[in-house]
Amino acid sequence: MVDFIINTDDNVYVPAEDSYMLADNLEIKEGQSVLEIGTGSGIVAMYASRLTDRITVTDINFDACQLAEKNFRENGIDNIEILFGNMFEPVENRKFDVILFNTPYLPTEDGDVIDDTLNYAFDGGLNGRKVIDMFLNEVGNHLNDGGIVQLIQSSLSGNEETLQKLDELGFIAEIKEQEHFFFEDITLINAYNIKW
Repeated sequence: MVDFIINTDDNVYVPAEDSYMLADNLEIKEGQSVLEIGTGSGIVAMYASRLTDRITVTDINFDACQLAEKNFRENGIDNIEILFGNMFEPVENRKFDVILFNTPYLPTEDGDVIDDTLNYAFDGGLNGRKVIDMFLNEVGNHLNDGGIVQLIQSSLSGNEETLQKLDELGFIAEIKEQEHFFFEDITLINAYNIKW
């Protein structure tokens, strides 16, 4: 894999095993359009930029947008569009071939929530599905026929629930990769938007 300069910021999620699981398993063909939700430091988008030059990233954390821009610039990458906003709001009427999301998947109770923009990176609500379900409900509106969704979540936030929901939405979904860490499995789910 390509080595990149990665600047970090206290207010932005630092790339970890889940980031690299997604980056190492990208299913992107040359010329395809890619959307990454919640780009954070921009590491996944930088790997994607080696596969296609049509990439858009969004983040609800403005510090993350600024950090991603800095990382793209310092790595000589100028083919990524950065948009500030929540999930699909900045790309309201657009569709993509590939949609990527390392979701905020940790189940959180009131005492776990931090009063900081970094909270966006991990706060999945009580069952870890608050953001995942919002994403799944909207993703089909932004994915081209024949497109793919690649999302990272935790076994703590219900892998089977995600697979079932994707099935109900008409996707063909599978667990592509899974790795055990401490008290959870980090999971990469691929979902294909195949129209018969």
